[in-house]
Amino acid sequence: MQKNIFANPRSNTPSLQAIRSKITISTIRRNAIFGLAFMATTLSGHGFAQQPGTKQFVPFRNFVENTKAANADNYLTRADSKVKDKLAFEEMRQHIIHRYDGVDVSHSFVVDGNHYDCVPTEQQPAVRKYGLKSIASAPPLSLLKSRTLPDTDAAGNAVKPATQVDPDKPFDAFGNSAHCETGTVPLLRVTLETMSHFSTLQQFFQKVPDGAVRAVKANSTVYPQVASHKYSYTIQTVDNLGGNSNLNVWSPYVNTAAGEIFSLSQEWYVGGSGSGLQTEEVGWVVYPAMFNNDESSHFFIFSTADGYATGCWNNTCGDFVQVADSGLLGASFSNYSTFGGTQYEFSAEYYLYQGNWWLGYQGTWVGYYPGSKYHGGQNTRNAQIIEFGTESVGTSVWPGEGSGDWSSAGFGYAAYQRNLYYISPSGTSYWDSLTPEDPSPACYTISGPYTSTSSGWNVYFYEGGPGGSGC
Repeated sequence: MQKNIFANPRSNTPSLQAIRSKITISTIRRNAIFGLAFMATTLSGHGFAQQPGTKQFVPFRNFVENTKAANADNYLTRADSKVKDKLAFEEMRQHIIHRYDGVDVSHSFVVDGNHYDCVPTEQQPAVRKYGLKSIASAPPLSLLKSRTLPDTDAAGNAVKPATQVDPDKPFDAFGNSAHCETGTVPLLRVTLETMSHFSTLQQFFQKVPDGAVRAVKANSTVYPQVASHKYSYTIQTVDNLGGNSNLNVWSPYVNTAAGEIFSLSQEWYVGGSGSGLQTEEVGWVVYPAMFNNDESSHFFIFSTADGYATGCWNNTCGDFVQVADSGLLGASFSNYSTFGGTQYEFSAEYYLYQGNWWLGYQGTWVGYYPGSKYHGGQNTRNAQIIEFGTESVGTSVWPGEGSGDWSSAGFGYAAYQRNLYYISPSGTSYWDSLTPEDPSPACYTISGPYTSTSSGWNVYFYEGGPGGSGC
C-alpha cells in the first residue's frame, strides 16, 4: 500500500552513490569524440554548453513589420534554411502575423539571443484561441508541494538552483529590464529565422520530427520505440492529477552535423491511447534547430491532446496561458552542472486544478493548459501514467542523454531526478513507485529508483548515457 508523503514519508532505503574521484571511461570517450566541437565552449560553470553570440535588439514593432514584409525567396535561399517551399513559408509567416495580431507589447528583452515580449495577460494567444472570458485563478501556493531545495545532498555535495535570469543582472545586454510589468507576461518571440530551420510549420511545432509519432500505451509498462527516438526512463501506471520532479540540469552536446537532433530530460503525465493519447510534459532540452544553434539546454513545456498530431513546444502555437513573470519558456539557464562539481537543478510540477493543468516551476505557478484543449478526453479527468527520464532523437547516431555519462556514474557525474511524487485523484500526494526501463541499453541506462531519508531526495534515480551509433 502506498503512503501519504505528507503524513508518513518513506524512510526505508539509503543512499546516494559516493562522488567519484575521476571522470569515467565513457565520459573520456565522449569528450574525445566531440573534443574539437568543445574547443569553442565556455567550460567554467557552464558544462559543455556553447552560448550563442549576442544578437541585435529588434523592437517589437519592427519585428512585426519585418515579418509582414518578408519575402519567401530571401529565406528559401539561405544556407541553413530547411523550408519545404513557398507555400510552407507563407504558412509560417501567416502564423506569426496571426499570433501577434492586436497585441500591445509594453517592452521586450533578450535572453541568450531570444527575444521575449511583455504581452498583456488577456491578449496572449491562448486566450483568443480558446475564447477564454477570464484568466483562471491559480492553485493555492500550499498545493505547490515542491520541497525547499537543500544546499547539499546526503553526502554533503553541493546542490544549487538553476536560475534563468541572474538576479544580480536584471537587465539584458541592451539595457532592457528582463522582467515584465504587472499585468503582462513574457512570451518567447516566434520568428521566421527560427522557423526556417524546419521544413513546415507542423514540423516546427511537433515533438517528433519528420512525422513520426511517439506512442505510449495506457495501462502498460511497454514503451514502444519509434525509429530515431531513444530513451532511458522510469514509469508507473497510476491514476493521477500530476506530480513533481527536481531535474538535474546538464547540456549534453548535440552534433547536428552528424544528424543528431535533440536531447532532453523530462516528466510526462499521460492519459488515453492511440489518437486519443494526451500528455503534459516539462523538462530541459538541447535542441539547436529550435534555439538558433544554441547548444545550451533550455526549459521547455509540451502538451498534446491527440497523439502528437497537434501540440507545440513552449506555447509557440498559443496553447498555454502564462500568468507569471518567472519561468521563461524556452530560456536557458545561468548555470549548469559540471563533472565532479556543483550540481544545478530546478523543480517542476503539474497539477490538474479546477479543470486546468497548472505548471509549477521553482515554487511559482507559471500558467496552465486550459481544460478545453483536451476536448473531453482522458486528461480532462486525470492522467493514467507518470514517466520520468531522458529522450533523444538522431538518425544514424544519437547524442548523449542526461550528463552524457552512464547512470551508474552516480552523483556528480550522472544526471538525476529526485523528490518524485504524484497527486492522486483525491488530491493526496504519494511517493512514486517507479519501474526502470532501459530500451536502448547500449547507449542509455537507468540506475534506481532509490529511496532516501535525506530531506528532498526521497525517491530518486540516475539517468542517461553517452549515446553513439549502436543505439
